[in-house]
Amino acid sequence: MSPGGDRPRAYREGHERAGGALRRGGRPGAGGPGAGRCLESTIISQGLPRPDNLRVAHEVEQAVRDAGAVPATIGMVDGTLVVGLDEAELARLATADDVAKLSVRDLAVAAAAKANGATTVAATAAVAFRHGIHVFATGGLGGVHRGATETFDESADLVALARTPVVVVCAGVKSILDVGATLERLESLGVPVVGYRSRRFPGFYLTDSGFELDWAVDSPEHVAQIVRARAAHGVSPSGLVVANPLPPEEQLDPALHDQALTSGLARLRREGITGKAVTPHLLAHFHEVTGGRSLAVNVRIILRNATLAAQVAVALSAG
Repeated sequence: MSPGGDRPRAYREGHERAGGALRRGGRPGAGGPGAGRCLESTIISQGLPRPDNLRVAHEVEQAVRDAGAVPATIGMVDGTLVVGLDEAELARLATADDVAKLSVRDLAVAAAAKANGATTVAATAAVAFRHGIHVFATGGLGGVHRGATETFDESADLVALARTPVVVVCAGVKSILDVGATLERLESLGVPVVGYRSRRFPGFYLTDSGFELDWAVDSPEHVAQIVRARAAHGVSPSGLVVANPLPPEEQLDPALHDQALTSGLARLRREGITGKAVTPHLLAHFHEVTGGRSLAVNVRIILRNATLAAQVAVALSAG
């Protein structure tokens, strides 16, 4: 996102192409290290049910504009990696049945296959930074899965954040993950995690995952100060995770959450669901078991994170 109001036409003009595999409009990062705010598109394609996903995508972009920045949602359309999806492209990724979930490793392969794809946190971080956008929002990070000591199932998001200096605003990690192991892994990888106005690490649907953080920030300007200090030091290539918890009154009822999680984990084991399929299946299960209440919470998470990410981008671009 860039400081300003509506998405500038420059986002859709002056396209830069590399073998037909890349398109972007303008230079959302040209104004400085905070002059862009991205959204990872797996939220649209795999994170929310239809038709809510497209409606929420529009609401998220509007929330970014309302905070004084310009949205740039990243995705792949017919093998072309797009930084700043337009209305038709957003609709396509929200409604098509052939949208792949793309991490960093998948980008070139999917481009060569002329695929449609939604970018994960890892892929969004890499593409955003490559194009001068240093802040983006997501719902929840990927992380270390339960039983990873046997399966080695760990999200590529963690390693990507260890080597990509972007700010990721999230609501912690989803409760299907091993939250403690995820935080330990981030520490080992040298990725700082700060709570936004709280030292309790959020658990996505829940305000508090039960884990304490070492650091907290109290404003978007405080986050910008950290980013500038990191750049001045020049000793770490890592990103910064800003964990933005829901207010307690807006979280999913903890008892309902625990019920949905227990039955959801049992269903995954029973049906043998693993890998990339885990998160969308679990989200759909939560939606079913909670009677749609998890969807309402998910939407609040995304909108709050998009607003905060936009505010951080504006603070960064202010110098």
